Amino acid sequence: MRNLPPVTKHLLFINLIIWLFDMTLRRHGIMLSDFLGLHYITAGTFRFWQPLTYMFMHSDFTHIFCNMFAVLMFGSALEQEWGWRKFIIYYIVCGVGAAIVQESVWALRIHHLLASFPADAVMQQYASQIVTIGASGAVFGILLAFGWLFPEVRMFILFIPIPIRARIFVIIYALIELLAGFSHIHGDNIAHFAHLGGMLFGLILIFWWNRDKVTWWHKLTSHNKTWLGKKMFHNSETSTRLDSSKDKDYSNYHYQSRIDE
Repeated sequence: MRNLPPVTKHLLFINLIIWLFDMTLRRHGIMLSDFLGLHYITAGTFRFWQPLTYMFMHSDFTHIFCNMFAVLMFGSALEQEWGWRKFIIYYIVCGVGAAIVQESVWALRIHHLLASFPADAVMQQYASQIVTIGASGAVFGILLAFGWLFPEVRMFILFIPIPIRARIFVIIYALIELLAGFSHIHGDNIAHFAHLGGMLFGLILIFWWNRDKVTWWHKLTSHNKTWLGKKMFHNSETSTRLDSSKDKDYSNYHYQSRIDE
């Protein structure tokens, strides 16, 4: 723990302390999520600080362990690469962005319910009861940034016994969340679109930070071993493809109710 970057270390401690405090209050019938969790924006229980505070709340040990383990494993690498200021900005933007997306999803669902049920019933039975907690939106943003910065790092997915490149790992996770979000599986209590929102806002922020030096074409052709790099780049003097058996020297060529997150 002594060797952890400062923001990563403080995120772990803050989340753990708040979770322990929340568990203690629950024994006395006080739900901290009623005040700090993310509520629907037009509900009477919504407060302006909730899009920030909800990401420090967790429902149980498994919930906080999974999120904080990801912060420890991937967040520390990002903080060492970016520095603590850039990392904390990224973390907060991803978490707040996930809250914005979750609020938008709720708004669409409520709009759909209003077509079939009275407005008062919808607000009392649905909008006033839903709440999201968890750091998963920020965590998914961290996963995206890790795949962007370290695309060739090998990772393992549970039940798949072969290493997978980080960029493929991120794509698989995003597709799983997208499919789960559109499948309308009720009862899993997971804010799938909030996870995607964290990734979306993280991607936007990364593009903004690199707007002067990164283009889509550069990203697509930045690695000489990609299919596009092999297919598109040719030796201008001999018109021989770079991936042919006659030319293997690439050195002269330049080719990322409660919904728990």
